[in-house]
Amino acid sequence: MTIDRIVRLMAGMMILLSLALTHYIHSYWAFLTLFVGANLMQSGITNICPLSSILKKFGVPDGAACSG
Repeated sequence: MTIDRIVRLMAGMMILLSLALTHYIHSYWAFLTLFVGANLMQSGITNICPLSSILKKFGVPDGAACSG
């Protein structure tokens, strides 16, 4: 798996998790959805993503040298 795929997978999982927690636990969990969405927006604008930086340090391939 590449960094881009992992980042998209984690963002989708966090949004689904936060929606489930909002529905079943408490409405304040909706702020997690807001946080993930805001992080995706800032990542799109600045091209800086904390998760991709962490994955690079762990040696996950960035996708340029991999064929899918």
